[in-house]
Amino acid sequence: MTRVDWVVLNRLGSRIGVTVFVFYGLIALVESLDTWRFNFVADNHGLPMALVMVAMSAVRWTIKTLPVTVLMGAVLGFMELKARHELTVIQSSGISIWRLVRAPTIALILAGFAIALAAETVSTQINRQLSPTPPGQVSQLVPAGEIWLEQRSGDSHYVIMANGMLNGGRLLADVTLFHLTPGMEERIEAPEAMLEDGQWVMPQATTRSADQPARTLLNYRLPTNTTPAELSLKLSSTEDMTFFELAQLLQAGVADPTIRTAATMRLIKLLALPLVLTGSLFIAFAFTAGYRRSSNYGPAVLYGIVLGFVVFVITEMADRAGSTGVLDPTFAAVGPAFVAIVIGVTVLLHKEDGRA
Repeated sequence: MTRVDWVVLNRLGSRIGVTVFVFYGLIALVESLDTWRFNFVADNHGLPMALVMVAMSAVRWTIKTLPVTVLMGAVLGFMELKARHELTVIQSSGISIWRLVRAPTIALILAGFAIALAAETVSTQINRQLSPTPPGQVSQLVPAGEIWLEQRSGDSHYVIMANGMLNGGRLLADVTLFHLTPGMEERIEAPEAMLEDGQWVMPQATTRSADQPARTLLNYRLPTNTTPAELSLKLSSTEDMTFFELAQLLQAGVADPTIRTAATMRLIKLLALPLVLTGSLFIAFAFTAGYRRSSNYGPAVLYGIVLGFVVFVITEMADRAGSTGVLDPTFAAVGPAFVAIVIGVTVLLHKEDGRA
């Protein structure tokens, strides 16, 4: 790297770092206002771990806002380069704009992979251990503590309700089973149900129906298409899974297309983070680094920040669409990043009068 690369990288890196840190502090303050969760973790794990929980929860939300914070920090960095006349000297020396932005782009790509594979993994693991999402409350549509699973296998169709689980859901406690297959109106109750070799096994169960007295069944079995990997995803949120856990679970196989789509979207979105950050950098450069006769940067900065928020909103909308299967997960994860890069390059070329 040349001295010019170090100057540009130092200006942008320092301003982006300060902006991300300020947003992190604000997010941590908001997280600390959730006194119920803070007190819950403090009572069960101690005050230091409660502070760690707040810090790691803020890390997760800070990572989500990186497209906007990186753009704002890059805008401030380019404005400082212009104010010190360093950018004018660099451009007047014949160095192209693409050569100027090379070092920050490489640095952001490397930082993006580090954040997606390391920082996100650590924060997710700590959050999951200290303040996990209670089973059955991922969608917030069922009572607290209840687990509901819809199961299918061939002609069998039934729903399992449980009040507890162990081993990632492979062992369910206090189970009630409702048959949805036409002609079967029995309700099965059992102290526990274990997932073994594609079957739910209940060592002791009680069957109840409207026209017969209750009967006790031993070693009652029901087939299911659910795999252990799929069950792990059903009883948690993809937001609580690390990149490596998602890759491992998807490799093991997930039969449910909805769950597979959500997990795939989460996995590809983490991989696409460097591209999203690169798009934010290009947008910031395009709206602030071009030649200007006047020193009025207000409108340009405002346009860049607004466009950054637009890109962020589009990214989140694509995330929802990809997670639910409305859009292909690969397109939903990579598409907004590609659009951001195209917008930045297009505006930059336009401001440079079409000359690369």
